[in-house]
Amino acid sequence: MASLNDIAVGAAINILSAFVFFLIFAILRIQPVNDRVYFPKWYLKGLRNSPLRAGAFISKFVNLDFRSYARFLSWMPAALKMPEPELIDHAGLDSAVYLRIYLIGLKIFTPIACLAFSVMVPVNWTNVTLERSNFTYSDVDKLSISNIPLGSNRFWTHLVMAYAFTFWTCYILKSEYETVASMRLHFLASEQRRPDQFTVLVRNVPPDPDESVSELVEHFFLVNHPDQYLTHQVVCNANKLSSLVKEKKKVQNWLDFYQLRYLRNQSKRPIVKTGFLGLWGKKVDAIDFYTSEVDRLSSEMSFERERISKNPKSIMPAAFVSFKSRWGAAVCSQTQQCRNPTMWLTEWAPEPRDIYWDNLAIPYVSLTIRRLIALVAFFFLTFFFMIPIAFVQSLANIEGIEKAVPFLKPIIELKFIKSVIQGFLPGIALKVFLMFLPSILMFMSKFEGYSSISSLERRSATRYYIFQFINVFLGSIITGTAFQQLDSFMHQSANEIPKTIGVSIPMKATFFITYIMVDGWAGVAGEILRLKPLIMYHLRNFFLVKTEKDREEAMDPGSLEFNTGEPRIQLYFLLGLVYAVVTPFLLPFIIIFFALAYVVYRHQIINVYNQEYESAAAFWPDVHGRIITALIVSQLLLMGLLSTKNAAQSTPLLITLPVLTIWFHRFCKGRYEPAFIRHPLQEAMMKDTLERVREPNLNMKAFLQNAYVHPVFKGGDDGSESEVSLEDLMEEPAMVPTKRHSRRNTPMPSKQSGSLTKVDEDY
Repeated sequence: MASLNDIAVGAAINILSAFVFFLIFAILRIQPVNDRVYFPKWYLKGLRNSPLRAGAFISKFVNLDFRSYARFLSWMPAALKMPEPELIDHAGLDSAVYLRIYLIGLKIFTPIACLAFSVMVPVNWTNVTLERSNFTYSDVDKLSISNIPLGSNRFWTHLVMAYAFTFWTCYILKSEYETVASMRLHFLASEQRRPDQFTVLVRNVPPDPDESVSELVEHFFLVNHPDQYLTHQVVCNANKLSSLVKEKKKVQNWLDFYQLRYLRNQSKRPIVKTGFLGLWGKKVDAIDFYTSEVDRLSSEMSFERERISKNPKSIMPAAFVSFKSRWGAAVCSQTQQCRNPTMWLTEWAPEPRDIYWDNLAIPYVSLTIRRLIALVAFFFLTFFFMIPIAFVQSLANIEGIEKAVPFLKPIIELKFIKSVIQGFLPGIALKVFLMFLPSILMFMSKFEGYSSISSLERRSATRYYIFQFINVFLGSIITGTAFQQLDSFMHQSANEIPKTIGVSIPMKATFFITYIMVDGWAGVAGEILRLKPLIMYHLRNFFLVKTEKDREEAMDPGSLEFNTGEPRIQLYFLLGLVYAVVTPFLLPFIIIFFALAYVVYRHQIINVYNQEYESAAAFWPDVHGRIITALIVSQLLLMGLLSTKNAAQSTPLLITLPVLTIWFHRFCKGRYEPAFIRHPLQEAMMKDTLERVREPNLNMKAFLQNAYVHPVFKGGDDGSESEVSLEDLMEEPAMVPTKRHSRRNTPMPSKQSGSLTKVDEDY
């Protein structure tokens, strides 16, 4: 087992790695040639100019102010200076609230660590249980609950501390939930006008043999929302056209590249092979080849655009319906629209940037089947992935490595090599195995058919968290293959599972400490270096850039990547809450992670990341729920662990903790979660009233009419926006022209045209 010396070696390696990353970053960030890589957000906002435009030739590329090199950590206090309200205006509420997750970690674990080290560590350390036993143990184990003798009265200390840690965690969670809910409502009330505030997404529009989807949607909402309905945009299946647009963009980039190359050297025309990736095939003139490809794709795009406009099957039974007020949209999105609860399903529309257009073309009836398939696939992915996880765990076992490769035994037994293997290698190997997981989980979420990028990321984050809990946490604690574990769990009673896991928890503290140092220290420090975007920017800048616009497009500011970042943070909450009572020695490593990550990501959010969408912190209930889950897991595992220590008398008191925690979660869910899934009508009416007073002549229809047009049609030949005055929108209702017989009148004129009849009561 790893000793304190091994942990010290691992800590030294990771601290040195983090310091090297910060030092390299400090040098690279002040070079004029890298300015767009490390400050892209300010360029996108138009608040920063390129330092390459002025000065001597060398100073355009290299910073000659040597005093700035001495202040290589000056970015840290600078990242902390911007107050939170200004940060929200600068980067959005999602980014500001995301940073609060790290602050919660500091608020929870700093007091817990102080209390644990002042009370629990002395209680554990002053025993000699492990010294008198025949077990192999480390110095870390002497600081843990493993050093308490069976049946000792000292376990009451751990019980009292479990209550104290639970109450403190719940207090912080309630305070933060209340604060974030208030921030969200204030953000929605004070935010500038956005199309999604007035728009709902309508799914599962029932088929009608006499009317198109557009006519059907218009008539339905004119009948059922006569005073509030404004306009709508049907959803079309433009996935093929979208892929053609993406392909044309790639081909156009290659054409620009070869044209630029030819301009630089006109002595020879560039040649390219027509085979796969240009590795083989017939040699042709590159400029002529890509020019013909651009022409071909342009022709296909025109044909596909015309096909979509004329083929009724390209129109999906869904639409974005916009209303004259926020109040009208809130009423529609939060009510049942017809007798059949499976038809005319309404939900708040995502903001236009947030829409994942490809999934809107998926028939609504197939979503349930898709999600069942994804659930089964995720189950097998989770358990089959346990095989490489088990291999990673074997790396922490010196005896296992020596048995597998006996010829390396003399090298492995060297003190420094042994410390590196046990203190560094397992963590880095596990991180490598997890590199490909986010892409797989995001693909599964897209297959399920979620309609917004934010919901895709939240779904993927949920799966990533479950995967980490089963594989990284439980898989690292329990030995054996996944199906052996599954078999053993299925053939033992439920109350035996916490005992099985609880016994193994103290033994794996050193592994998780090394993982925290690799992923949480060196990993976070490596994030700020932005090595991949730096390389890609300079490659594009050297080969493709010929205008200032090209240089802007070469920037890759990136985003928070909630689908991987948030579950990663939640693993640290889980480890901290589980080991707070069992092995408090782990807590300082987690506190360092939260502090370092908060500073690094605050810097990135201020200077680098350009968030793709704004969900107004809709992810917060997930964050709260996962911390509660970690708290309950820690309580159950402590219960199982104490039951193996002949401390059964504590079980009735420990059972109370999960019950109280679940009650607390239900209270928070009922009190604060509605602010994240519904919009209060009072808030909507207040905002509408203020807007009517400030802008009485606002043309809302012009603002909303093309907001939800598919991006591939924007700037095309899809027509111009019609101008409609406020007086026209408020005119007296009239009969609606429709194409079928009916028994009810519609109160406004239809734009779709047809003969004057009535709308069917089946609406």
